Amino acid sequence: MGLRPAAAQQLGGRTVFPFLDLPTGAQQAALGGMSVSARNDDPTMLFANPALLNEEMDGRLALSYVAYVADIKQSTAAYVFNTQKYGRFGVGVTYLNYGDFESYDLAGNSLGTIGVNEYTVGVSDSYTKGKFTFGATTKLAVSSIAGSRSLAGVADAGVVYKHPTADFTAGLAVKNAGYQFSPYPGTERGPLPLDVQIGATVKPEHMPVRISLTAHHLQQWDIQYLDPNARGQLDGSGVEKKPTKSFGDNLARHFTVAAALVLGKGFNLRVGYNHLQRRELRLDNTSGSAGLSFGAMLKISTFQIDYTHATLQAAGSSEYFTISRNLDSLFKKKE
Repeated sequence: MGLRPAAAQQLGGRTVFPFLDLPTGAQQAALGGMSVSARNDDPTMLFANPALLNEEMDGRLALSYVAYVADIKQSTAAYVFNTQKYGRFGVGVTYLNYGDFESYDLAGNSLGTIGVNEYTVGVSDSYTKGKFTFGATTKLAVSSIAGSRSLAGVADAGVVYKHPTADFTAGLAVKNAGYQFSPYPGTERGPLPLDVQIGATVKPEHMPVRISLTAHHLQQWDIQYLDPNARGQLDGSGVEKKPTKSFGDNLARHFTVAAALVLGKGFNLRVGYNHLQRRELRLDNTSGSAGLSFGAMLKISTFQIDYTHATLQAAGSSEYFTISRNLDSLFKKKE
């Protein structure tokens, strides 16, 4: 999509390919939309941090579908395999379709419908050395509007520390570093939505709760945005008082927090909160449940099903569905 001039310190509109920031799987969406430390067998987590690739994912295929507002849909596929000799690899594809739009010429005559979509194709690799796993992803990002295309090369890199005995992991990821090879005709080349994230996940002993905390946009401190056209409240003298930036609010915008209630190996419930999303997507008169997400994971036989309901704002929400299975075990049974 085209790049518009930046306004104050807002994040939206400052970069191209903003869809790279969207969570691709139900688990990631339930954890506040991001997590660099939630280490388990879900292949879609390679989009959150390539260093999350681990032996539990080997041979697993995950398919994910997201229904956003209106006709916007996103589909994702991720598969992980271990070559033994060259390391553990993950292949991921995500496709975002905005639906069809009516096209008109300058005189207002209908030209039919046009399609708008964006997608990425990427390969991830990870290597484990002792308590640390290092990972990297390279991918091609494509944005298409009515036959015109913009291309970019994107890279993610990360590291995850796993405690040898306790249920504790910590992660660091640099996401969406890259270069826009070709902008849309008539537009300038723009930066990608770079995001440096750090976080930790811990399950206290003898407690059925796993807690995750993630700090994001560490490369940029001021991520508050105040609408210059917004009207402030009137004081006792009738003088308008414009909103001012707050240290506490800006700090909180850098964090997401999530918790999973572990009710056995085959079932858990999740809840997440993203303060940046809540502040930026609230309506003038209410925040509703913007920034909140609720999800569940259920294992049935050899299949794992994840579902998340994430509230975008008071006027809309998104539904995430992810299903995964180990294909290696399927082929072994056939043999």
